[in-house]
Amino acid sequence: MKIVVLDGETLNPGDLSWQSLTELGEFTCFSRTAGADIVARAQGAEIILTNKTPLNAKTLAQLPALKYIGVLATGTNVVDIAAAKAQGIVVTNVPAYAPDAVAQMVFAHILHHTQAVAAHHQAVVDGQWVNCQDFCFTLMPLQSLKGKTLGLIGYGDIGQQVGTLALAFGMKVLVNTRSVIKDLPQGATWVPRDTVLSESDIISLHCPLTPETEQFINLQALALMKPNALLINTARGGLIDEAALAAALSQNRLFAGVDVLSTEPPSADNPLLHAPNISISPHNAWATKEARQSLLNIAVANVHGYLQGDVINCVNK
Repeated sequence: MKIVVLDGETLNPGDLSWQSLTELGEFTCFSRTAGADIVARAQGAEIILTNKTPLNAKTLAQLPALKYIGVLATGTNVVDIAAAKAQGIVVTNVPAYAPDAVAQMVFAHILHHTQAVAAHHQAVVDGQWVNCQDFCFTLMPLQSLKGKTLGLIGYGDIGQQVGTLALAFGMKVLVNTRSVIKDLPQGATWVPRDTVLSESDIISLHCPLTPETEQFINLQALALMKPNALLINTARGGLIDEAALAAALSQNRLFAGVDVLSTEPPSADNPLLHAPNISISPHNAWATKEARQSLLNIAVANVHGYLQGDVINCVNK
Protein backbone atom coordinates (compact mmCIF):
# COMPACT_ATOMS: atom_id res chain seq x y z
CA MET A 1 0.00 0.00 0.00
CA LYS A 2 1.32 3.41 -0.97
CA ILE A 3 0.68 6.27 1.46
CA VAL A 4 1.65 9.84 0.52
CA VAL A 5 1.60 12.96 2.69
CA LEU A 6 1.61 15.94 0.33
CA ASP A 7 2.39 18.72 2.82
CA GLY A 8 3.54 17.47 6.21
CA GLU A 9 5.65 20.44 7.28
CA THR A 10 3.08 22.43 9.24
CA LEU A 11 1.78 19.39 11.11
CA ASN A 12 5.17 17.87 11.75
CA PRO A 13 8.23 20.09 11.26
CA GLY A 14 10.32 17.36 12.85
CA ASP A 15 9.22 17.14 16.47
CA LEU A 16 6.60 14.38 15.97
CA SER A 17 6.91 10.84 14.64
CA TRP A 18 5.37 9.45 11.45
CA GLN A 19 6.08 5.88 12.61
CA SER A 20 2.45 4.90 13.05
CA LEU A 21 1.90 5.59 9.35
CA THR A 22 5.17 4.11 8.11
CA GLU A 23 4.09 0.79 9.64
CA LEU A 24 1.05 0.66 7.36
CA GLY A 25 2.80 0.58 4.01
CA GLU A 26 5.14 2.34 1.61
CA PHE A 27 5.21 5.79 3.18
CA THR A 28 6.40 9.04 1.62
CA CYS A 29 6.13 12.47 3.19
CA PHE A 30 6.73 15.72 1.31
CA SER A 31 7.17 18.96 3.23
CA ARG A 32 5.21 20.85 0.58
CA THR A 33 3.85 20.05 -2.86
CA ALA A 34 3.32 22.56 -5.66
CA GLY A 35 0.23 22.18 -7.80
CA ALA A 36 2.23 21.02 -10.80
CA ASP A 37 3.76 18.18 -8.78
CA ILE A 38 0.65 16.72 -7.15
CA VAL A 39 -0.19 14.07 -9.74
CA ALA A 40 3.38 12.83 -10.13
CA ARG A 41 3.94 12.58 -6.38
CA ALA A 42 0.57 10.96 -5.67
CA GLN A 43 0.54 8.57 -8.63
CA GLY A 44 -0.18 5.02 -7.51
CA ALA A 45 -1.09 6.03 -3.96
CA GLU A 46 -4.15 4.44 -2.41
CA ILE A 47 -4.00 6.85 0.54
CA ILE A 48 -3.21 10.57 0.39
CA LEU A 49 -2.98 12.89 3.38
CA THR A 50 -3.18 16.61 2.72
CA ASN A 51 -3.48 19.75 4.77
CA LYS A 52 -3.69 22.65 2.33
CA THR A 53 -2.57 21.06 -0.95
CA PRO A 54 -5.69 21.15 -3.17
CA LEU A 55 -7.18 18.04 -4.73
CA ASN A 56 -9.67 19.17 -7.37
CA ALA A 57 -11.71 17.10 -9.79
CA LYS A 58 -9.13 17.33 -12.58
CA THR A 59 -6.38 16.11 -10.26
CA LEU A 60 -8.47 13.29 -8.80
CA ALA A 61 -9.32 12.03 -12.28
CA GLN A 62 -5.62 11.45 -12.88
CA LEU A 63 -5.23 9.31 -9.75
CA PRO A 64 -7.09 6.06 -10.50
CA ALA A 65 -5.49 4.14 -7.61
CA LEU A 66 -6.64 6.63 -5.01
CA LYS A 67 -9.19 5.27 -2.52
CA TYR A 68 -8.78 7.49 0.54
CA ILE A 69 -8.03 11.16 1.26
CA GLY A 70 -7.32 12.19 4.83
CA VAL A 71 -7.49 15.94 5.34
CA LEU A 72 -5.08 16.95 8.10
CA ALA A 73 -7.42 19.67 9.31
CA THR A 74 -11.07 20.23 10.16
CA GLY A 75 -11.99 22.20 7.05
CA THR A 76 -12.19 20.18 3.84
CA ASN A 77 -12.48 22.92 1.21
CA VAL A 78 -9.13 21.82 -0.30
CA VAL A 79 -10.83 18.68 -1.66
CA ASP A 80 -13.55 18.51 -4.30
CA ILE A 81 -15.84 16.43 -2.13
CA ALA A 82 -18.42 15.72 -4.84
CA ALA A 83 -15.77 14.58 -7.32
CA ALA A 84 -14.18 12.35 -4.70
CA LYS A 85 -17.52 10.73 -3.91
CA ALA A 86 -18.26 10.19 -7.58
CA GLN A 87 -14.89 8.48 -7.93
CA GLY A 88 -15.52 6.28 -4.88
CA ILE A 89 -12.85 7.99 -2.77
CA VAL A 90 -13.42 8.21 0.97
CA VAL A 91 -12.63 11.64 2.46
CA THR A 92 -12.10 12.16 6.19
CA ASN A 93 -11.19 15.15 8.32
CA VAL A 94 -9.87 15.74 11.84
CA PRO A 95 -12.45 17.48 14.06
CA ALA A 96 -12.02 18.87 17.56
CA TYR A 97 -8.28 18.24 17.90
CA ALA A 98 -7.27 21.59 19.41
CA PRO A 99 -10.10 23.56 21.05
CA ASP A 100 -7.93 24.23 24.11
CA ALA A 101 -5.01 25.47 21.97
CA VAL A 102 -7.17 27.89 19.99
CA ALA A 103 -8.94 29.12 23.12
CA GLN A 104 -5.51 29.72 24.64
CA MET A 105 -4.57 31.87 21.63
CA VAL A 106 -7.79 33.85 21.99
CA PHE A 107 -6.70 34.84 25.47
CA ALA A 108 -3.14 35.40 24.34
CA HIS A 109 -4.46 38.13 22.05
CA ILE A 110 -6.82 39.44 24.73
CA LEU A 111 -4.04 39.68 27.31
CA HIS A 112 -1.70 41.21 24.72
CA HIS A 113 -4.11 44.13 24.49
CA THR A 114 -5.14 44.38 28.14
CA GLN A 115 -1.69 43.89 29.76
CA ALA A 116 0.73 45.08 27.03
CA VAL A 117 3.44 42.71 28.23
CA ALA A 118 5.46 42.89 25.00
CA ALA A 119 5.44 46.70 24.92
CA HIS A 120 6.47 46.96 28.55
CA HIS A 121 9.21 44.36 28.10
CA GLN A 122 10.64 46.37 25.22
CA ALA A 123 10.45 49.57 27.26
CA VAL A 124 12.37 47.88 30.10
CA VAL A 125 15.01 46.59 27.68
CA ASP A 126 15.29 50.08 26.21
CA GLY A 127 16.14 51.48 29.67
CA GLN A 128 12.90 53.15 30.68
CA TRP A 129 12.71 51.29 34.01
CA VAL A 130 16.36 51.90 34.83
CA ASN A 131 15.77 55.62 34.34
CA CYS A 132 12.34 55.71 35.99
CA GLN A 133 11.78 57.97 39.02
CA ASP A 134 9.22 55.55 40.45
CA PHE A 135 9.31 51.84 41.28
CA CYS A 136 6.97 51.09 38.35
CA PHE A 137 5.53 52.64 35.23
CA THR A 138 2.85 51.93 32.63
CA LEU A 139 2.86 52.91 28.99
CA MET A 140 -0.92 52.83 28.76
CA PRO A 141 -3.88 52.08 31.01
CA LEU A 142 -3.96 48.38 31.90
CA GLN A 143 -7.33 46.62 32.07
CA SER A 144 -8.84 43.96 34.30
CA LEU A 145 -10.96 41.30 32.63
CA LYS A 146 -13.15 40.79 35.68
CA GLY A 147 -16.50 42.43 35.07
CA LYS A 148 -15.96 42.85 31.35
CA THR A 149 -18.38 41.35 28.82
CA LEU A 150 -17.12 38.80 26.29
CA GLY A 151 -19.31 38.14 23.27
CA LEU A 152 -19.02 34.81 21.46
CA ILE A 153 -20.36 34.50 17.93
CA GLY A 154 -20.43 30.73 17.51
CA TYR A 155 -20.41 28.24 20.37
CA GLY A 156 -18.84 25.01 19.20
CA ASP A 157 -15.98 23.23 20.96
CA ILE A 158 -13.66 26.25 20.75
CA GLY A 159 -16.31 28.82 21.64
CA GLN A 160 -17.26 26.77 24.70
CA GLN A 161 -13.63 26.58 25.82
CA VAL A 162 -13.27 30.34 25.41
CA GLY A 163 -16.45 30.88 27.39
CA THR A 164 -15.20 28.66 30.21
CA LEU A 165 -11.96 30.64 30.43
CA ALA A 166 -13.85 33.93 30.37
CA LEU A 167 -16.06 32.85 33.25
CA ALA A 168 -12.95 31.85 35.21
CA PHE A 169 -11.68 35.41 34.75
CA GLY A 170 -14.94 36.71 36.19
CA MET A 171 -16.31 37.94 32.88
CA LYS A 172 -19.91 38.05 31.71
CA VAL A 173 -20.43 35.95 28.57
CA LEU A 174 -22.90 36.65 25.77
CA VAL A 175 -23.44 33.91 23.18
CA ASN A 176 -24.91 34.09 19.71
CA THR A 177 -25.60 31.07 17.52
CA ARG A 178 -28.06 30.36 14.69
CA SER A 179 -30.39 28.64 17.15
CA VAL A 180 -31.21 29.83 20.64
CA ILE A 181 -29.31 27.96 23.38
CA LYS A 182 -31.08 27.87 26.73
CA ASP A 183 -28.83 25.49 28.67
CA LEU A 184 -25.73 27.65 29.15
CA PRO A 185 -23.37 27.84 32.14
CA GLN A 186 -24.18 30.31 34.87
CA GLY A 187 -22.87 33.70 33.79
CA ALA A 188 -23.51 33.05 30.09
CA THR A 189 -26.59 34.20 28.14
CA TRP A 190 -27.80 33.69 24.58
CA VAL A 191 -28.60 36.98 22.84
CA PRO A 192 -29.17 38.15 19.25
CA ARG A 193 -26.08 38.95 17.20
CA ASP A 194 -26.58 42.71 17.26
CA THR A 195 -26.71 42.58 21.05
CA VAL A 196 -23.36 40.77 21.12
CA LEU A 197 -21.90 43.46 18.88
CA SER A 198 -23.28 46.42 20.82
CA GLU A 199 -22.86 45.22 24.42
CA SER A 200 -19.55 43.32 24.42
CA ASP A 201 -16.22 44.76 25.50
CA ILE A 202 -14.52 41.89 23.67
CA ILE A 203 -15.98 39.93 20.74
CA SER A 204 -14.53 36.57 19.68
CA LEU A 205 -15.56 34.91 16.41
CA HIS A 206 -16.08 31.14 16.36
CA CYS A 207 -18.53 30.55 13.53
CA PRO A 208 -17.91 28.76 10.22
CA LEU A 209 -17.32 30.66 6.98
CA THR A 210 -20.46 30.31 4.87
CA PRO A 211 -22.14 32.51 2.26
CA GLU A 212 -24.24 33.91 5.11
CA THR A 213 -21.28 34.75 7.37
CA GLU A 214 -18.77 35.91 4.75
CA GLN A 215 -17.63 39.46 5.69
CA PHE A 216 -20.47 39.80 8.17
CA ILE A 217 -18.08 41.88 10.26
CA ASN A 218 -18.45 44.87 7.95
CA LEU A 219 -18.95 48.62 8.24
CA GLN A 220 -22.42 48.18 9.74
CA ALA A 221 -21.33 45.58 12.28
CA LEU A 222 -18.25 47.58 13.29
CA ALA A 223 -20.43 50.66 13.80
CA LEU A 224 -22.46 48.74 16.38
CA MET A 225 -19.42 47.90 18.50
CA LYS A 226 -18.52 49.82 21.65
CA PRO A 227 -15.79 52.45 21.37
CA ASN A 228 -12.45 50.76 22.20
CA ALA A 229 -13.95 47.26 21.93
CA LEU A 230 -11.60 44.42 21.07
CA LEU A 231 -12.40 42.08 18.17
CA ILE A 232 -10.75 38.63 18.14
CA ASN A 233 -10.80 36.28 15.14
CA THR A 234 -9.30 32.80 15.32
CA ALA A 235 -11.93 31.27 13.03
CA ARG A 236 -11.72 32.25 9.34
CA GLY A 237 -10.31 35.41 7.80
CA GLY A 238 -13.21 35.71 5.39
CA LEU A 239 -15.59 36.52 8.24
CA ILE A 240 -14.20 40.07 8.27
CA ASP A 241 -14.25 42.88 5.72
CA GLU A 242 -10.57 43.62 6.19
CA ALA A 243 -10.65 47.06 4.57
CA ALA A 244 -13.51 48.12 6.83
CA LEU A 245 -11.72 46.82 9.93
CA ALA A 246 -8.46 48.51 8.93
CA ALA A 247 -10.31 51.81 8.58
CA ALA A 248 -11.90 51.46 12.02
CA LEU A 249 -8.52 50.60 13.57
CA SER A 250 -6.88 53.61 11.89
CA GLN A 251 -9.60 55.83 13.33
CA ASN A 252 -8.74 54.47 16.83
CA ARG A 253 -12.34 53.31 17.25
CA LEU A 254 -11.43 49.79 18.37
CA PHE A 255 -8.74 47.13 18.68
CA ALA A 256 -8.30 43.71 17.10
CA GLY A 257 -6.39 40.46 17.47
CA VAL A 258 -6.47 37.99 14.60
CA ASP A 259 -4.91 34.61 13.86
CA VAL A 260 -6.42 34.32 10.37
CA LEU A 261 -6.61 36.48 7.26
CA SER A 262 -8.72 36.23 4.11
CA THR A 263 -5.76 34.98 2.05
CA GLU A 264 -2.92 32.98 3.59
CA PRO A 265 -0.12 33.72 3.31
CA PRO A 266 -1.37 37.29 2.91
CA SER A 267 -0.43 39.64 0.13
CA ALA A 268 1.88 42.48 1.10
CA ASP A 269 -0.91 45.01 0.54
CA ASN A 270 -3.38 43.42 2.96
CA PRO A 271 -4.70 46.48 4.84
CA LEU A 272 -4.53 44.80 8.25
CA LEU A 273 -0.76 44.30 7.98
CA HIS A 274 -0.27 48.05 8.15
CA ALA A 275 -3.10 49.00 10.50
CA PRO A 276 -2.57 50.24 14.08
CA ASN A 277 -4.17 48.76 17.19
CA ILE A 278 -3.99 45.15 15.98
CA SER A 279 -2.07 42.00 16.91
CA ILE A 280 -1.66 39.35 14.21
CA SER A 281 -0.45 35.78 14.65
CA PRO A 282 0.22 33.66 11.52
CA HIS A 283 -2.64 31.13 11.74
CA ASN A 284 -0.80 29.11 14.36
CA ALA A 285 -3.38 29.01 17.16
CA TRP A 286 -3.88 25.33 16.35
CA ALA A 287 -0.18 24.49 16.29
CA THR A 288 0.90 23.72 19.83
CA LYS A 289 2.90 20.50 19.91
CA GLU A 290 0.19 18.84 21.96
CA ALA A 291 -2.54 19.86 19.51
CA ARG A 292 -0.51 18.70 16.51
CA GLN A 293 0.07 15.34 18.19
CA SER A 294 -3.66 15.06 18.80
CA LEU A 295 -4.32 15.89 15.14
CA LEU A 296 -1.85 13.24 14.01
CA ASN A 297 -3.34 10.65 16.37
CA ILE A 298 -6.84 11.25 15.00
CA ALA A 299 -5.59 11.22 11.39
CA VAL A 300 -3.91 7.85 11.97
CA ALA A 301 -7.03 6.51 13.67
CA ASN A 302 -9.01 7.61 10.60
CA VAL A 303 -6.67 5.62 8.34
CA HIS A 304 -6.92 2.57 10.61
CA GLY A 305 -10.70 2.83 10.51
CA TYR A 306 -10.67 2.93 6.73
CA LEU A 307 -8.37 -0.10 6.49
CA GLN A 308 -10.60 -2.06 8.88
CA GLY A 309 -13.77 -1.17 7.01
CA ASP A 310 -15.10 1.08 9.76
CA VAL A 311 -14.61 4.60 8.42
CA ILE A 312 -14.73 7.40 11.01
CA ASN A 313 -14.89 11.16 10.51
CA CYS A 314 -16.02 10.65 6.91
CA VAL A 315 -17.25 13.85 5.25
CA ASN A 316 -18.60 12.41 1.96
CA LYS A 317 -20.79 9.45 2.91
